[in-house]
Amino acid sequence: MERKIRVLVAKVGLDGHDRGAKVVAAALRDAGMEVIYTGLRQTPEMVVETALQEDVDVIAVSILSGAHMALFPKLLRLMKEKGLKNVLLTGGGIIPDEDMEALEKMGVGKLFGPGTNTQDIVHYIQDWYRKHRAKQSLEI
Repeated sequence: MERKIRVLVAKVGLDGHDRGAKVVAAALRDAGMEVIYTGLRQTPEMVVETALQEDVDVIAVSILSGAHMALFPKLLRLMKEKGLKNVLLTGGGIIPDEDMEALEKMGVGKLFGPGTNTQDIVHYIQDWYRKHRAKQSLEI
């Protein structure tokens, strides 16, 4: 029996808008993934600690506040410090294309903007999982 992909959907910072995060969480759940939703106003430390406790494959962060260039690098640093080596950090929100490119160069996965078809997000996570985690989960 194959293990379900475990995704932590997180809202980091003071951003109080979570409709998009909930839509994405529902789409991932409907696609057969196990989804943990953190709720609003999480710190990067809280997100990484939850990811460790829940043994997730993916951290998907929704940021609409404009703080993406501070929050994603901090999440990456904390993930590295805590040993989350083969966990995808992805997400979306209001993020300019040039910032998306810079964050991807730092090690953040693909980022999605407003209006993205949720199936694109589902397929991206499934493809990443098949390439990076599927064999590992079968060995456990």
